[in-house]
Amino acid sequence: MVHKPVSYFTISPFFLICFLPSQLDYRFYDRSCPNLQMVDRYNVWQAYKNDTRIAASLLRLHFHDCIVDGCEGSVHLDDTLDFKEEKNAPPNRNSARWFKVIDSIKADLERFCPSTVSCADISTLAGESVGLEAHTALFPYAGEMDWQQSEQAVLNQLPSPIEPSENITAKFVSKGLDIKDVVVLSGAHTVGFARGFTFSGRPFNFKGSGNPDPSLNPSFLSNLQNACPGGVSASKLRPLDSVTTYRFDNVYYKNLMNNTGLLESDQALMTDSRMAALVNFYSMNPMAFSYDFAASMAKSLGMSVFLLFKLGKLGEDV
Repeated sequence: MVHKPVSYFTISPFFLICFLPSQLDYRFYDRSCPNLQMVDRYNVWQAYKNDTRIAASLLRLHFHDCIVDGCEGSVHLDDTLDFKEEKNAPPNRNSARWFKVIDSIKADLERFCPSTVSCADISTLAGESVGLEAHTALFPYAGEMDWQQSEQAVLNQLPSPIEPSENITAKFVSKGLDIKDVVVLSGAHTVGFARGFTFSGRPFNFKGSGNPDPSLNPSFLSNLQNACPGGVSASKLRPLDSVTTYRFDNVYYKNLMNNTGLLESDQALMTDSRMAALVNFYSMNPMAFSYDFAASMAKSLGMSVFLLFKLGKLGEDV
């Protein structure tokens, strides 16, 4: 199997200074665990060599953790008799490979610096190690304790691949983000794959009409139908960006301009004039997308961070 290269996710420290709470510090582990980044990147790249989808998966995992109740690692908690946790909720199913990478990093770190690094920070660093191409090194913030409780009920805060843009926007806004952040962070779909159940209705039976989604580019529609002549299998994988599948770039926005977005929620960005204008802008300005994605990621990583004001604990079982 040929493994396509993916660029390191590098963000200027300037972006992070602009958005992150002052209590969090990207130098937090410099003395207590100086091998942290080396261990993290080694494990991420080992995982990537075996599964090229891991890059997008780790970004998605970290976003799912952050957007629910802040970047506090609750997505890693296992079910108990009293609580059904985020880890096994529908949006995070089929995600065992994500958690195995975090488990591997945690196990290695316990040998170098036991009971030191929180699972929340490991997840942040894993997300930093895969992603977007830029020219400066990321110094991710750290110092988050792990929250000891999560609930599946809060997962309705996660955007669905079949939701209209106004619903998705409302969820982002409720977390302190805005329309620009919706469009920019949706650009993470320039890498990764979607399972068939997330787009199965579009090629054949859109919203129960018996017809394809009329917004689909005819050539793209034909491609989808030919790839799945008997209907789309719920487990079938399809690249979110079939043009530059393994490269983090702005082609995602070009796809939307051409009506070749795979997910209904992605193509729905073009139904809002304000979002469509941003899609058009990023489709022509790759550097602006890189800059703004870094800023929006930093903004989302810092939202709802309450761990330093509550009794947290370093996770021992992720």
